[in-house]
Amino acid sequence: MALAMQTQPRGGVIGTGGRGTLLTSEFKEIGANVAAICDVYEPNLQRGLQAASTGASPYRDYRKLLEDKSLQFVVVATPDHWHARMMIDAVDAGKDVYVEKPLAHTIEEGEKMIAAVKRTKRVVQVGMQRRSAPLFLEAKQLFDQSPQGPVNLVLSYWLNHAASPPEKPLAGPLDWKQWLGSSPARDVDPHRFFNWYYYWDYSGGLMVGQAAHIIDLMLWFMNSDAPKAVTATGAAPNLAKVEIPETTSISLEFGSFLATFAVGYHAMRYSGFLDQLTQFHGHKARFDMGREHYAVYPEDPQALDLKASAGKRDPKSFNAAVRHHIRNFLDCVASRREPNAPVAVAQRTNIALVMAMDSLRKGQRIVRA
Repeated sequence: MALAMQTQPRGGVIGTGGRGTLLTSEFKEIGANVAAICDVYEPNLQRGLQAASTGASPYRDYRKLLEDKSLQFVVVATPDHWHARMMIDAVDAGKDVYVEKPLAHTIEEGEKMIAAVKRTKRVVQVGMQRRSAPLFLEAKQLFDQSPQGPVNLVLSYWLNHAASPPEKPLAGPLDWKQWLGSSPARDVDPHRFFNWYYYWDYSGGLMVGQAAHIIDLMLWFMNSDAPKAVTATGAAPNLAKVEIPETTSISLEFGSFLATFAVGYHAMRYSGFLDQLTQFHGHKARFDMGREHYAVYPEDPQALDLKASAGKRDPKSFNAAVRHHIRNFLDCVASRREPNAPVAVAQRTNIALVMAMDSLRKGQRIVRA
């Protein structure tokens, strides 16, 4: 369904790897005019232009794209270490922004992003799409009615099986220096470029990539601020030539409750309906939230199998979550309302993620300053 707006919103996409190309297609499907594509790697640039299929203008430097005054919004879908700089430059150029999660790579970057949004009064949506998904909105409404009672423990996991990172040569020109940005200088390394997710200079790996969604879910449902302390542990990486393990566990301390999140990407594969679960353990009931289902299980100490008193199963529904999130963003571009996942909300999760990265690298519990 096309977006119902008086004029077709016009925007550009910065970073058209796998995620950026998907977002290009989704924005176009909803009804936006993707009029500009930017990437420092020529094959990705061409792939983005093909996805836009609107005669979009090509750019190899995002700052040149931002000079186009006809663009109302930009999408930032680059590696994590570029999110802050590009979002700040975009709002300073008068653009609204859809920036992928995680919000930033450091806590300080997140604070600068919040200040930039306040200063420019631009609309910025962070790509934590559960906040716009109908199933999650419905579950949150039920959770707020407190059928589970007070919650002191939240347990969660995300399971999958990651293949070894690809070993492949560059297939076209790459502006390596621009791609590195603020990260440490080093010689061109195709393995780092194609597998940046697994290197500390650019990301926090699967731990951060998936926790950005699940920890945000916890904070949203629990109406909580960032954690007071975080401890992260990880197994030795099972994937070749990477720095960040694919199997990790995060323990978060909030004062009134504790939470854990485990990522196991060297486990067996599950369907999208079963691959992740967050359990809110209340005094009166357990509230389960999966990717495509939720359920309330009242206390029954005699039962061998608990029966849900309320819930919903909606297989295959999560694929539409990104589209709902984009639609919310574009509606807010038109109305100037705050979107479902603004930067100030995303910073709470960003703080937890940065603390987890710090804990895993130092091998110690990190207490929030």
